[in-house]
Amino acid sequence: MSDTVSSTVSAARARLEHTLDAIDDKLDVQKQAGELAQRVQRSYRANPVPWIIGATAAAVVVAGLVVWAIVTDD
Repeated sequence: MSDTVSSTVSAARARLEHTLDAIDDKLDVQKQAGELAQRVQRSYRANPVPWIIGATAAAVVVAGLVVWAIVTDD
């Protein structure tokens, strides 16, 4: 009986260790930022057109907000 309990406890510990490792990976901001940067770079290399369009749209929005802030009397 103690072998069954021991193996059950060992399995539970292994699952807990795996879960804690997964949580640690998700909460590692530096690692997550690095992975995101790699995904963005691969995406840009594969097809830069959407990134260029997005950057242009963002620049137009920012320029529009600046002009609106200057022109309005608020």
